[in-house]
Amino acid sequence: MELSLAFMLLLFAAIMLGILLGTLTGLVPGLHPNNIAIILVSITPVLLPELYFLDSYASRTIIASGILATAVTHTFLSFIPAAYIGAPEGDTALNLLPAHRLLLEGRAYEATVLSAIGSFSAVVFSLLCLVPFYFASRMFVILEHNMVYLLIGISALLVLTEGFTERMEPLMAIMLALMVFFISGIFGILMLKLPSSASMLFPAFSGLFGLSTILYSLFYTPELPDQAINEPEIERTGVLKSVISGASFGTLVSALPGITSAHATVMAMLARRDRSPEQVILTLSSVNTANVIFCVATLYLTLHTRSGVMMAISQIMDIQPWTGLAPPVTLILMLITVLTASAFSFFITRYMGRQFSLFFGKISYRKLLLSIVILLSVLVFLFTGCLGLLVLMVATAIGLIPVYYGIRRSNSMGVILLPIIVAEMFQ
Repeated sequence: MELSLAFMLLLFAAIMLGILLGTLTGLVPGLHPNNIAIILVSITPVLLPELYFLDSYASRTIIASGILATAVTHTFLSFIPAAYIGAPEGDTALNLLPAHRLLLEGRAYEATVLSAIGSFSAVVFSLLCLVPFYFASRMFVILEHNMVYLLIGISALLVLTEGFTERMEPLMAIMLALMVFFISGIFGILMLKLPSSASMLFPAFSGLFGLSTILYSLFYTPELPDQAINEPEIERTGVLKSVISGASFGTLVSALPGITSAHATVMAMLARRDRSPEQVILTLSSVNTANVIFCVATLYLTLHTRSGVMMAISQIMDIQPWTGLAPPVTLILMLITVLTASAFSFFITRYMGRQFSLFFGKISYRKLLLSIVILLSVLVFLFTGCLGLLVLMVATAIGLIPVYYGIRRSNSMGVILLPIIVAEMFQ
C-alpha cells in the first residue's frame, strides 16, 4: 500500500469526520459508534468506486480509520451526558455516580476535565504497552478457559468489599449488596429472554444508574449550585495510578470473550484504594478508552473481534496478522488514527464541558431533573418501544435500593455479571 499525499490527506479527512460523528454519538444518549459502523459498512461498496485513484486496500483503510476515530471520540464525549444528564451507557454507568456528586458540588466541569485527562492518558499508556501486550496476549488463553471462575471472583469481591463500609454493620451491608446483585442479575437474565430485536441495555442502565439517581435527587437534593469553571487540582501520582489500573484492566476486555468494559470497571474500582470521586472518574475513563486500543491490537494479534466496531473494521479490511515484533503498516495507521482522534477529543470534551456547565448554572435544577426524566423516557420509547419503558421502570425500582440504603450502586452490575456466569456454567 503506497502512502501517497492523496492517501494521507484522505486519511486525515476520514479521521476528522470520525471525530465529528463520535462527538454526535457521545453527546446524544442512545446513539452508539456501532450505529455509525453499520452504516459505513453498508455503504462501503458505494464509497470504494469514488476512491478509484487509490488501491482497494488503501481505500478500505481510510473507511476503517473513520469508524475507529468515531469509537475513540465517543469514549471521551459520552461522559458528558452521563454526568450532566444522567443517561449512561454500559461503559459509562459507574462513572455517573462520582460525576453526579461533583455536579451537586458545583464541580461538573472539573469532572469533565478529569475524564478527558484519564482517557487521553490511557491512550498514551496503552500505546507504550502494546509490545508487552503482544507477549502477554498468549497468557490470556489460560484465563479464557477459566472465565467462569474469574467472573465469580469479581462478583464475590464486589459484594464482600461492601463490608468495609462505615455506614452500617458489615454483615447488613454485605447482605444488602448480595440482594441487589442477585435481583439485578435475575433481572438481566429475564431481560435477555424478552421478545425484542432492540437491545435493552440502554433502558436497563438508564434505570439502574440514571433514572434512579435522578428521582432520588428530585426528592432529597436542593437546587443545583452554580457550576464553577475551575481546573481540577490533583497529584500527578494519583493520575498515574488511576490510569495504570484502569488501562491495565481495560486489556482484559479486549483479550477475553465475555468480559465487558463494565466488568473491567468493577475490577479497576476494587483495585484502587483511593475511591474519591476524582480518582474513580480517572480510573473508569481510562478503562473505556484503553479498551478501544487493545481491541484493535487483539484484532491484529488473534483476528478475533471484541466489539461491534472491530467487527465492522474486520468486514471492511483484510486484516494482516501481527506476527512479528514490528506491527503491520495498517495497524500503525490505526494507532495514528487513535492518537489523532484522542488529541482532538481531549479539547472538544473540555470545551463541551465548559458549555454544559455554563448552561446548567442558569436553570432550575428540579425543572431540569423533571425534563431529564421525560427525555430519558422518550428516548427509551423511541429506541426500544413500550417493552423498553417496562424495562426502564423495573430497572429504576431496583436502582433505588442501593441509592436509598447507601450501598455501592456498582452492585447493580449483577445485571451483566450474573447472566454471563450462568451462561458460562451451563454452556
